[in-house]
Amino acid sequence: MSTDGVVLRDVTLRDGLQLTGKPLATDRKVGLVRALLGAGVPELEIGSLARGDLVPPLADTLDVVAALTPEELERCWVWVATPRHVQKAVAAGARNVQYCFSVSDAHNNANIGRDTAVSLDAMPQAVEHARAAGGRIQLCLATAFTCPFDGPVDPDRVLEIVADPRTAGSCDVVVCDTLGQANPAEVGSLVGRVAAVADGRRVAFHGHDTWGQGVANALAAVQNGATVLDGALGGLGGCPFAPGASGNTASEDLLFALRPDWLNPAVLADLVTWSEDLLTELGEPMRSATARGVRSNAQAFPWTAGPRRDRTDDGQ
Repeated sequence: MSTDGVVLRDVTLRDGLQLTGKPLATDRKVGLVRALLGAGVPELEIGSLARGDLVPPLADTLDVVAALTPEELERCWVWVATPRHVQKAVAAGARNVQYCFSVSDAHNNANIGRDTAVSLDAMPQAVEHARAAGGRIQLCLATAFTCPFDGPVDPDRVLEIVADPRTAGSCDVVVCDTLGQANPAEVGSLVGRVAAVADGRRVAFHGHDTWGQGVANALAAVQNGATVLDGALGGLGGCPFAPGASGNTASEDLLFALRPDWLNPAVLADLVTWSEDLLTELGEPMRSATARGVRSNAQAFPWTAGPRRDRTDDGQ
């Protein structure tokens, strides 16, 4: 299986922060954006227009957008759920928005407060706002495999939405295993079917590692046509409106599996260091196996960096 041309989109600053109990300062977010872009990470998701009272860690998203340069924003995405969200995001300077709704009505109502059909009906207007600003818009389908309230989701419903003329203005289709309950066979099958009807749009896979299948599912997606994979530093993340969801598949784990041209042992070690610092700051556990591997004492393996020298034995 070739992974040439597969793009990692790091979603630490959106999906990664949604469930954290501690806020991250705006300037800290901006610094992390610049560090990740400077390291070579191709694309980032940097925030959400979800209501700040419901998702407090993302309430400063427009401030983050306003602090970035147009060149930086070309590689960044902002989560939106309504045409009004698109207007607000592009007014702040964003050019790439991810228009997201759930395949299942139950989760869409819990997450966005409306039936899936209402979100679908509104998408052409969202597309119009993005295009008027010279931007791009993705179709993002949450709960494409399972719903926390209704259980398994019919794959044909996913395909109907992808093929619906109202979603045709999107540049990408993001297929989300929101709960991390899918297995590689299910992911490969659905992603392959989506790619067949995507009509030239990139297909992205957004996975969670709830059942330990994150990397395997991501590689199954690539094998069946996905060219973008979402991940978060240290496996941070989860959805506040999806009971049972755990962290995203770790960016470090995806990168170690993909080995893109821009990645080398020094860059991976930097990513692990930033991940460790962030998770310590937020009081979150490290879920990346690759991060643990980088800190091992396997000196003959070039991808290991050994224990951090700026920390004592108790991890401080």
